[in-house]
Amino acid sequence: MRIITLVAAAVALTLAGCATPYRPSDQDANFAAQASATNRPLIQPARSFSSYSTSLACMDHLLRDMRLPTTLITSKYIPDASGKVTVAAKEMVITALSQMSRTSSAFRFVDYEVDIVRQDTVQNLTTLLLGANQMQIQRPALYVSGAISFVDQNIINNRSDVGTSASRLELAYSKNRASTLVGLELHLGEFRTRTLIPGIESANEVVISNGGQGLDVAGRIGSYGVQFNVGRDFTQGTGAALRTLVELGVIEVIGKWARVPYWQCLSLDQTHPDFQRSLLDWYNADSEAQKRTNVINALSARGYLKATGVAGDAELKRSLVRFQADEDLVTHGQITFEVYERALRDYVRVDAQGHFSRVGWDKAQVVSRKTDDFLSPKTLADTDSAGAADSKAASAGNQIDLKIENVPSPANRMGTSFEVGEQLFMSAVLPQTAHVWCYYQDATNSVIRLYPNSVHRNSLTQANRSIRLPDWMNPNPGFFIEASDAGQERVMCLSHEKDLLADVTTGVLATPPLNQMNGETLESIKARFEGLSNDGMLGSGSVGWAVRLKTPAATAPTPAPAAAQPKSN
Repeated sequence: MRIITLVAAAVALTLAGCATPYRPSDQDANFAAQASATNRPLIQPARSFSSYSTSLACMDHLLRDMRLPTTLITSKYIPDASGKVTVAAKEMVITALSQMSRTSSAFRFVDYEVDIVRQDTVQNLTTLLLGANQMQIQRPALYVSGAISFVDQNIINNRSDVGTSASRLELAYSKNRASTLVGLELHLGEFRTRTLIPGIESANEVVISNGGQGLDVAGRIGSYGVQFNVGRDFTQGTGAALRTLVELGVIEVIGKWARVPYWQCLSLDQTHPDFQRSLLDWYNADSEAQKRTNVINALSARGYLKATGVAGDAELKRSLVRFQADEDLVTHGQITFEVYERALRDYVRVDAQGHFSRVGWDKAQVVSRKTDDFLSPKTLADTDSAGAADSKAASAGNQIDLKIENVPSPANRMGTSFEVGEQLFMSAVLPQTAHVWCYYQDATNSVIRLYPNSVHRNSLTQANRSIRLPDWMNPNPGFFIEASDAGQERVMCLSHEKDLLADVTTGVLATPPLNQMNGETLESIKARFEGLSNDGMLGSGSVGWAVRLKTPAATAPTPAPAAAQPKSN
């Protein structure tokens, strides 16, 4: 009876305590203070890539080499006929077109939505401005059409279960695997007639797999029971699979339309489905020192570091940040798998049987980023001395790709000879983010600075982006390049990681843009920049062409006078 009384008293005290409002203590405050930090992601964000992201860069180089003029393009909404894949396929199409236009400026996407459900503030303002005749939208030349055509779930399903039972021990093992097929159809249409172009289509499918295995153990020791369960599963998402299909489809339809050898870009080693998985295995197997050494060698090969195999923590972090920015990675300056894969992906060979092998990862060799090099494996092995290797790395990392962008004509198939009065267009692409200065020398040896100028005032330029001279996509480009005298003309661009003209306020190099620099040539200007840099890391690139007099138009022969007709009486 006494025990019952004590229990009742304890319950009464507890209920009385619950009736009093709870006052948070310092211990509660310390616990709550951890919520903000605990809610942060466990790992760094990563850029979304697929097996064909490198192929998109390859297509960009092919289109630039072809001098394809800028084409306006748009896309229809990419529906999911199955209703099982909820992804933004149209946005993936836009991203793919943008990635293959970074240096070539091949496509500009016309963003206009007519579906009332999907209209937003931008679209509503567009409608109002169009109605008030305060805005004009150019008609696209092409449009992308397509759909996620089918999703066949679990077309292959494999399950196995086995178990044993005894008086004191029970054991069970299970394993399952399943595969799902997802298909995507893409077409290219001519916007003016709203007709799909025959023969330009893409129909591909990809397999999404999932599976798992588990082990159950249960036993009894005396009157007590023990149970143990362990398992592991994997499920491949539809987002990465659809991005792969979209990028493959866009490469195919654009490649067929532009008539470029797009299959060369699809046959890269990096498109192999096990490419990243093999690199991940090597990344996990390497020690931290090995990862650091391999990444340093690769960065040195591209000119991000001056010395091969040696770099302090601060210098390495600065180089990693620049490399990540140039490769469109999330910049944080740490050696992660994303950095490891991007830095070393060019030094992996895949044989006909699909076996992967590292190629000379002990020492770096210069990596060229030209189009042809996308089509052949690189090698890190190099037997040159350290000084020669550093010189090569600096040369490869700082070479500016400067090209004439005029569309070749029947009279000028090579695009290197122009008549007086013709306008010229050029583009420059940097392998690394740097400050850029471009100069033009005409046939009379007069020199002016083209870039930076009053329209583009900042000399800092991101890598793998096109500098257009002049900017033909800008309605007010600031200047035009017109051949005025017969002879030889040239454009030269210089680059450096530092702003060499930041403290230059007097002298020839301080001449405002588009003003004549008296007594200077391109060679003398380059020599002045080399004196300012004084580190051998000045990048350069130039392109020249011939200017010829206008061919006189052929005049029609004077017609013979008509014969006199006899007069009749």
